[in-house]
Amino acid sequence: MSRNHPETAKGPVFHKVGQNLYRLESSQGYYALFKRRGKQIRKSLKTTDPALARRRLAELHQKVGRLTQTSGASKITFTELGARWLENARVKLKEKSATRLETCLKGLQPYFGDVPVRNITHRHCEEWLVKRGKEISPASYKKERSTLFAILDYALRDGLILDNPARASLPTRKIVKSKQVIPTRAQFRLLVESIRKSDGRAIPALNLVELLGYSGMRLNEAISLTWADVDLDRGAFTVTGGEQGTKNLEVRVVPLFPALRDLLERIRGDQEPPATDRVIPINCAQTAIINACKKASLPKFLHHSMRHYFCSNAIELGIDFKVIAGWLGHKDGGYLVAKTYGHLRDAHSFEMARRMTITAAETPPVNVVPMDIPSVV
Repeated sequence: MSRNHPETAKGPVFHKVGQNLYRLESSQGYYALFKRRGKQIRKSLKTTDPALARRRLAELHQKVGRLTQTSGASKITFTELGARWLENARVKLKEKSATRLETCLKGLQPYFGDVPVRNITHRHCEEWLVKRGKEISPASYKKERSTLFAILDYALRDGLILDNPARASLPTRKIVKSKQVIPTRAQFRLLVESIRKSDGRAIPALNLVELLGYSGMRLNEAISLTWADVDLDRGAFTVTGGEQGTKNLEVRVVPLFPALRDLLERIRGDQEPPATDRVIPINCAQTAIINACKKASLPKFLHHSMRHYFCSNAIELGIDFKVIAGWLGHKDGGYLVAKTYGHLRDAHSFEMARRMTITAAETPPVNVVPMDIPSVV
């Protein structure tokens, strides 16, 4: 094979082995080399197999054919494309999620901001990985990484780049989940009593804590609940999430559990509150929770701990994971509930196994004592 590529005289030696197909002498690896509207494109095909090289060359021709050749396409920067991508993404996102993406873009800005999208390489991605990726938390790393992927995939879709260099450059990082602190029934009762005794002004906070614990709602869902959402006659309440909506932006109808009905009737009293009034007039009870936990020597519970409390009680009562998932607003049919709280079901299963005293004997064992299923409250 002849050395018939004149541009390689001062550098690596390439041998032409086919139309637009070259082989690097030092490594025997194949390269594609051709021009597209006056611009030379040289790209490693990442193989030493000639048949695979030809297939990848054909695929590369197709990718290059999809590249946008409009005026200015080669000059658009990461910052400009990121702003355009976020504007489109914001349409189907909650404001809180959009704000989180804006934060991610700020984190990516120093490493990609002024670089034309077509010039972004593995080197830019590795620089972000080394200088910023290792400094931020695994959760932030995952979010910024996925944001970078999404923006460059957006560029790929619009024909601005041939490939997404980030996908081959940035590894995943394992997120170690902290152990869930779930109140026991005794701890929940102690927390409620501690808040009740603290101050008369803490009554709304007390009501919020109980509402969370008896309904399984998220904080925003609970504070957005209005009396119009409560149907005592039907025995159900509707979770809308208010202006922000629920986490998955879907409204759900949940049965009124006995403890929850008692709470709502106690809050309402003898009056008929306006339908548009919120059941809980405050947005947060964390200060009351923190103070009560300190006074009662309890673990540091959060609003979300009450949602865990509700779920753990439902599991211990033998309620199906899929049913619980529907009450909580999960769309996975119970997978997350099983994954998060499966250990509770296992413990409960062993406890229930003690009841399986059936034998071949004519007379049942005399030491069997009936066990009462504990109540939710």
